[in-house]
Amino acid sequence: MSSIRVESLVKTYGPVHALDGLNLHVEAGSVFGFLGPNGAGKTTTMRILTGLARPTSGQAWVAGVDLATDGHDLSRRIGYLPEEPAFYPWMTPLEFLDYLGRLYGLQAKIRSARVKELLDLVKLGDSGRRRIGGFSRGMRQRLGFAAALVNQPEVLFLDEPASALDPAGRKEVLDLIGSLHGQCTVLMSTHILADVERVCDVIGIMARGRLIVQAARQELLEQVATPVFEVEAEDVYGLQAWAETGRTLPWVASVEFKAATARVVVKDVSLAKRELLPSLLQAGLVLNRYEELKPSLEDVFLRLVGGEGLK
Repeated sequence: MSSIRVESLVKTYGPVHALDGLNLHVEAGSVFGFLGPNGAGKTTTMRILTGLARPTSGQAWVAGVDLATDGHDLSRRIGYLPEEPAFYPWMTPLEFLDYLGRLYGLQAKIRSARVKELLDLVKLGDSGRRRIGGFSRGMRQRLGFAAALVNQPEVLFLDEPASALDPAGRKEVLDLIGSLHGQCTVLMSTHILADVERVCDVIGIMARGRLIVQAARQELLEQVATPVFEVEAEDVYGLQAWAETGRTLPWVASVEFKAATARVVVKDVSLAKRELLPSLLQAGLVLNRYEELKPSLEDVFLRLVGGEGLK
């Protein structure tokens, strides 16, 4: 069952097509990593799915709500953490979260327990009575995460949720996101590829207003990433000489050198596993390192979108 369903979504700003027939399906309970180069349309998509913007054409449903007809019901079903959450600086976290709880109609006893639970969850329990205006950006990000969870949303939208945090804080937030798997649907937009690879079970990559690929994380890494081997040898010149022959092998796509290491990109990984090492040894090379690199999300992204950059 899809918690988010988008069909042929178009959003134009004058002559610019921010979204160009976007189709997207996010299964209930999944943690969906949303990637794309600068200007791909990720932010526009999230603004439409959270009710902050309207599409030029197309349809979208979030948590069973048809955004074209039932948008007023959306806010009670979703949570949203923008990249730079805004607060009333004179309020304390206790006051702010209590205020949100009142907006959602939570009863006083439930509201009080929920606020305490959330502040402890984001490690702000000791700062609950401090003025938000004195918070660091990382603390504001944590508070924004708590605010997005006040109403126990069915679908949670996160825009760069860990970008303002130090390594320890990012680990805690990523662990929290991972713990939400199966409890609510999470759509996380971020430029930190390692974060997506760590916590997301499904990944979608956008470019030019369209979704160019969507797959389970491991499936994407295995099917789209380019198979690569790295080789270091005692005789660097001998390794370079082998490369001239190696580039002509039918199962080799390319051979590049960097810091005395040969990076061998192959077309057929199973054939390479059988023939690469014997080929190197037959050339008389004494190897210091021979390694099949595990595919990374960065490899996938660069292969799919090239040099367009990531934001």
